[in-house]
Amino acid sequence: MWWGAAGSRPPHHRGAETVPSTRLVDTRAMIEPGDDGPETLGRPQTSTRDHETVRTQLQAWLALQFPAGASPRITGFEIPASNGLSSETVLVDVESDHDEQPSTDRLVVRLAPPATAVPVFPVYDLDRQAKVMRLVATHTSVPVPRVRWSEPDPRPLGSPFFVMDRVDGLVPPDLLPYNFGSWLSEADPTDQRRLQDATVAILAALHNIDATTHFSFLRLEPGSALTAHIADQRAYYTWVADGLRIPLLEECFAWLEDHWPAAEGPAAFSWGDSRIGNIMYRDFEPVAVLDWEMAGLGPRELDLGWLVFMHHFFEDVAAQFSLPGMPGFLRPDDVATTYESLTGHAPRDLGFYMLYAALRHGIIMSRIQRRAIHFGEATMPDDLNDLISHRATVEAMLAGTYWR
Repeated sequence: MWWGAAGSRPPHHRGAETVPSTRLVDTRAMIEPGDDGPETLGRPQTSTRDHETVRTQLQAWLALQFPAGASPRITGFEIPASNGLSSETVLVDVESDHDEQPSTDRLVVRLAPPATAVPVFPVYDLDRQAKVMRLVATHTSVPVPRVRWSEPDPRPLGSPFFVMDRVDGLVPPDLLPYNFGSWLSEADPTDQRRLQDATVAILAALHNIDATTHFSFLRLEPGSALTAHIADQRAYYTWVADGLRIPLLEECFAWLEDHWPAAEGPAAFSWGDSRIGNIMYRDFEPVAVLDWEMAGLGPRELDLGWLVFMHHFFEDVAAQFSLPGMPGFLRPDDVATTYESLTGHAPRDLGFYMLYAALRHGIIMSRIQRRAIHFGEATMPDDLNDLISHRATVEAMLAGTYWR
């Protein structure tokens, strides 16, 4: 088992025998095996909104935001196929008149989900997300889309939302996963490594922000940042479980208590959802960092562990279909070495943070599966551990057989 720090080298990734054979549910996709390989099932239901109503309401709201006489008109309105399973995204083109000259604004609207859609999280503070994005843009060179407006009042569209500029680029896909048959998996290894290093550099820049000064509003109480973070996840698990018990997730919490890091380090600003599927790239360089709803404070290794684990989550999917995947990409030792070269901080206890990432992802996946059950897209399993799509991975990590 590899639970080492920078400089250690993990052995080869384990074989496909530990990968679950049941349906896998990614954060943005549901996939199951076909006779000859992966078969897309289509996206699970995530919204109960009427899109024409949203368009009409948004048109009226935009008329109040643009300068007098601009007469903004929505000429393009699209719900992207890659819409996430948490907040909703709408792409809009808005034509308007400025000094008698027509212009077009290409915008993105992010909306909190309605309660009827069985939301993934109990609270959606999109105004806080907008604030986080503006602060990141102010205090770092990390590319963040410009936030135009934030509307905390739910009345205009039925829920809070914010509007940001649209950026052009490529996002490593979740459906099907980027580590087979995608622009990234087919790229030259040199370009893959360039993308990897640029991604780690984003985390380095975020972690170098003076979190105490600029992000004190993200602090959770009580105790250290890590203690508070995990306590918050326990509360989230209780909300997600809704009176049930998911033994495997509770075993993960117990494992964390028994393997607590000897030195947590100072609290840094944590992106929270630090995976390459939340970054838009152009020529293998980041041009937009997206999805800030899980931002918080915590040890630097929170983001590093999530980055590495989420790639290996997709590697498990590739192994299930006997596909080569990208085993040389986002290896823990490579990520740790690059991070240390950029920051001077040698990541510690990455195994702890990777297991914590697997736990956090497991809570989210169990909620997404419960939503699929709510909408009649799945049935409640006899074994509640099967609500976790990567159950076998978590079990292998707990048993110490994930890396060998």
